[in-house]
Parts: sequence; C-alpha cells; structure tokens
Amino acid sequence: MQKPSEDTGKIARAAGTVSIAVMCSRVLGLVREQVFAAFFGAGFAYDAFVVAFRIPNLLRDLFAEGSLSAAFVSVFSDYDCNRGPAATWRLANNVLVCVAILLSLITLAGMLLAEPLVRLMVNPQFEAIAGKVELTRQMTVIMFPFLILVSLSSVVMGMLNTKGRFFLPAMAASFFNIGSLVGGIGLALLLPRFGYPAIIGMACGTLVGGLCQLLGQVPALGGIGFAFRPHLDLRDPGLRRIGRLMVPALVGLAPFQLNIFINTYFASSLAEGSLSWLSYAFRFFWFPVGIFGVALSVATLPVMARQVAAKETGRLKETLASSLAMVFCLTLPATVGLIMLGEPIIRVIFEHGRFDAFSTARTAEALTCYAVGLFGYAAVKIIVPVFYALDETRFPVIGSFMAMVVNLIMIMFTIGHLGHRALALSISLAMTCNFFFLATMLYRKLAGFSIRYLMGALGKVVGASLAMGVWLWVLKGWLAAWLGRGLTLEIFGLMLLIGSSVVVYGALLYWLRMKEAAMLLDKLWRRWHPGV
Repeated sequence: MQKPSEDTGKIARAAGTVSIAVMCSRVLGLVREQVFAAFFGAGFAYDAFVVAFRIPNLLRDLFAEGSLSAAFVSVFSDYDCNRGPAATWRLANNVLVCVAILLSLITLAGMLLAEPLVRLMVNPQFEAIAGKVELTRQMTVIMFPFLILVSLSSVVMGMLNTKGRFFLPAMAASFFNIGSLVGGIGLALLLPRFGYPAIIGMACGTLVGGLCQLLGQVPALGGIGFAFRPHLDLRDPGLRRIGRLMVPALVGLAPFQLNIFINTYFASSLAEGSLSWLSYAFRFFWFPVGIFGVALSVATLPVMARQVAAKETGRLKETLASSLAMVFCLTLPATVGLIMLGEPIIRVIFEHGRFDAFSTARTAEALTCYAVGLFGYAAVKIIVPVFYALDETRFPVIGSFMAMVVNLIMIMFTIGHLGHRALALSISLAMTCNFFFLATMLYRKLAGFSIRYLMGALGKVVGASLAMGVWLWVLKGWLAAWLGRGLTLEIFGLMLLIGSSVVVYGALLYWLRMKEAAMLLDKLWRRWHPGV
C-alpha cells in the first residue's frame, strides 16, 4: 500500500493549522448568521440582503477566490523557485496594482448598474413585493466595493501561503466576521434613528469586515520580505501568464456562478423566505467545506504547485492521492452528521428572535440536500488547482459547463415536487458529477495515480462513517427527551452526540489503520501537547 509522503505530512500539518483558523472563522460566521436570524428572521429584509450580497460575492468567487488565486499562486511559486526575490516581488507589486485598478472600474460599473443587475437576478414574484427591489439595490451599491478589498486580500493570502505562512491568512475571514459583526450591529442599531432600515447597517458592516480582512494580513508581509512599491507594467511576462491562466479559469468558473444565478432566480419564485432558508443552510454546509475542503486546498496548492514547477510527477501523484484520502476521511462523516443532526443544531443556533420553528424545519431540509454534495465540493477544491498548476485549464472549463447543465436539468425536473430543496439537491449533484469528471481527466493526464490506495481508504471511511451513523441513531433515541425540551438540555445533548460520535469515528479509523487519519490525529496531539 502507498505510504503518505513527506509532503503529505507537511500538508497535514498545514491543513491542521489552517483548520483551526478556519474553525474560528466559521464559528464567527455562524454568530453573524445568528444575528441576522434574530434581527431579521427569514423573509423580506434578509431575502433582499442575500440577493444584494450575492452580486459582488459572485464576482469575488470568480476573481478573488477563483481564477486569480489559483493563477497567481501557480506563477508566484514558479518565480519564487526559479527567478529570485527581486523578480518575485516585482511581480507581486504589479499584480496588486493591476487588480486594484481593474476591480475599481468593475465596482464603479456595478454600482451604476445596480438596479438592472438586481432585476436580472430575481423572478417577477420578487419584484412584485413593494420596496424589495429598491432595498436590494441600495445594499448592492453599498456592498460592491467589498469586491476590491477581498480581491487584494486574496493576492496577499497567496503570497503568504506560498512562503509557508498559513495561520494568519486563514484568520483573515475571522477578521472579516468580527469587523462585519461589530460594524454591522452598531450601524443596524443606529441607522433606524435616521430613518434607514436596520438591514442597511449590516450591509455597511460587510465593507468594514472586508477592510479588516485585508489589513489584518498586512503585518505578516514584512516577515516574508515584501515591501509595497507601486509598479505597473502590462507587458510583464508574469502578469500576462497570470492573465492567460485566468481567462480559461474564468470561463470554467462562470458556469458555477451561473448555477448560483439560476438558483437565485428560481428561489425568488418560491415562497417568501426560500432564499433565506437556503442561505442559512448553506452557511452550515460551508462550515465543514471551509474547515476541511478549503483548509486542505490552501495547504496542498503551494506544495503541488512546487512539485509541478520542479517536474516531480511521482511526488505529485502521491500528494494528490493522500490529499483526496484526507478529503474522504473528513467529509463523509460530516455528511452523516449534518443529515442526522441538522435540525436540532439549527434549532439551537438560529431559533431565536424572529426565526421560528417553521424556518428551522425548512432550513434543515435544505441542509440535508446540500450535505449530499459535501464530498464533491471539497474534492473539487483539491483537484482544480492541480489543473491550473499543470497549465491545463480546459478540463475545469468543460466540467463547470457540465455541472451547470446537470444543475439546470435537476431543477426543472424536481422543483415542482421538492420546492426549495430541489435547489440545494441539484447543486450538490452537479458538483459531485463535476468531481468524477475532473478526477477521470486528471487520472489520464498524470498517466494514473493510486486508485487502489484510494479505494482502500474509501472502504475504511465508509465503514467507520456507517458505524458512527448507527451510534448516532441509537444515542439520539436515548436522548430524545432532551432534544427540543429546553435550550440547556438540547445543547448538552448535542455536545454529547457530536463529541461521542467524533471519538467513535476517530477510534475506528485508527483501529483500521487509516494512515491519513492517524497522521491528522498525531498532528493535533502534538499541537495540544508540544512537550510530550
């Protein structure tokens, strides 16, 4: 059986570091959603906020955390390995200046065209509700500059990650959540005194959070030797190479963003609150994707980019197989947990203020459908950057278009029967299909990687996850009297269910000699017991 390489150990260590930071971010993100749920519930105001934030956030996914991030890290790693510090920092400064100028122009256009963009995103039934489009337009104008801040933050994050600094960049999202919470709550309480809706304050808080996300990483740049010196050279070969990588990557990501557009359009045609239920559910779903999928992606991208640059194909295959095995062992049990415990978790966290039991049930239904695609989401985040590093962007493009078609077909066939659940299920199945397609193409591109090793790992993970599911089902039956019988008892019951299931699952994988699981547990043990 293939053994995890030295690079896998580095990835496990880096992923553990990033996971802790991302965990902080996701917890703060849930607190932010709690504030939205308590203040605004699921309906008019939060539906408008979801659509307004979706427009700049969609562009953020395209530029900052999509094509720009992967393309920049690939080229920056190559320069760092082969060109020397002077050329590397000149490239970084050039990219920062170009990104700031380009996205400022896009932001200005978006602010001027906010109303037609909103009307393009939503169904006529959304527009028929008095004042809803105007409120959405106002918040879109306010939040559009977030695109500039988060894109610059993404470039800084890529520089720090390539230089082996993972924790502070991973904490950047925590800075965003803290800034948006403090700024948003303060303004939400203040602005109604001047005749503005409270939700406008939360939109302004998003900008405060974006600024905190960027500035929070700046102190670490001095530690890697970077100094900002404004430099603009559109003929720079490195900049042009990033542009060449970004264009097909943008085309590849566009269908996924169109999926979000399609789902937003259909959700706005359903019962009021559907956009809110899907958004709250997606926040829960994104919690494990962020902790596991994003953490592993951030940790593996610089390692695999260096392996490609050094033409170490054998080590690249080992790193890829071990990284996918880690995705197996982290996401499959999370899927079981979200499906079985989604409703009581949502009830404990969100069912306060204006968020009622009906909203809890509808949000839990959406979460179950999202959970089906958890593995696909996380695995695609590992595989796509490999194509970017190999300078092979056509396959992610094809996969994204295929996912868009699958998503649309699934919605058309199921929305009449499943309502808002169809939108969550369709995107999950689309991402799963995308993963299988990309994995097949990458297998051919690399002339194979260890499928036998992956199947062995999958068998162990599935067996342990099923056993954990049985344990949860039995224990949940014993604790049924605690769930739904008061907040304190329900919290204690959930802590017991989650904690014991993690122990059961971890012990089973350790007993089954799952090497990646043993490595992750060892890294966590050493982190919390450094002297042992």
